[in-house]
Amino acid sequence: MIAPPVTLSFREAKTLFMTMLLLAQMTNQHQGWLTTRILSVTLSSAEWVLWLLAILSVGSIAVMIERAIYFSTHRLANSEELALRLSRGDFEWVKQAVADKKGMEAAVIREALAAAPQGAATVEEVIASTVARERPQYERFLSFVGTLGSNAPFVGLFGTVLGIIKAFHDLGEVNVKGAAVQQTVMSGISEALVATAVGLAVAIPAVVAFNLFTRALKTITAQTTSLGHSLVAHLKAEDDKPAAAAPHVVEPVREVR
Repeated sequence: MIAPPVTLSFREAKTLFMTMLLLAQMTNQHQGWLTTRILSVTLSSAEWVLWLLAILSVGSIAVMIERAIYFSTHRLANSEELALRLSRGDFEWVKQAVADKKGMEAAVIREALAAAPQGAATVEEVIASTVARERPQYERFLSFVGTLGSNAPFVGLFGTVLGIIKAFHDLGEVNVKGAAVQQTVMSGISEALVATAVGLAVAIPAVVAFNLFTRALKTITAQTTSLGHSLVAHLKAEDDKPAAAAPHVVEPVREVR
């Protein structure tokens, strides 16, 4: 046998609602020490997250501009012609071409040509040492841009979470009904989502810039390696010429008696 549904009058429903609200307030008053401390921190304004993202964005833009200037002024535009000249042994022309140039490629060519009289093996070691010394100059500050691109969305999400917590807390503190409840909640959540949007706006340019600079560094390193191989190949070919050009002396056969 199915029991009939329980119906409450308006007065009884109002009494039940007030009782539940009183119990909720009593529960909040008996929150633990740790919960109270965490809530006191999370209920503060999340605007500091937006300021933090704004400062990081300014720093990221400054690094992008500085790195773009550095990469554009520390590379050789005619690396293919230099490689061809090195393979042909036109060292004097190459020395003059890179005399006042900056960057990994020019440094490798200058030091490799200076070590050329010592042989191909020495030149290879000089090239590897110069690349290892010059590469960190290109990688400077790139870790900051990459880290910012990876973590800025999470910083923005943290601000959004703080904003949502504060919105629901403010909703519980005010006495609103009906459509006012929806308006209060949506207004607080929309403000909280701004932090996520700002985090994405900071992260996307940083990720794009990090990928571009990383690709440019790989290209410069590959061109430097190509120049080094051209010089080493020419030196090895010069070392093999005397052995190939030396006449083969045939000793006379002695007559055995």
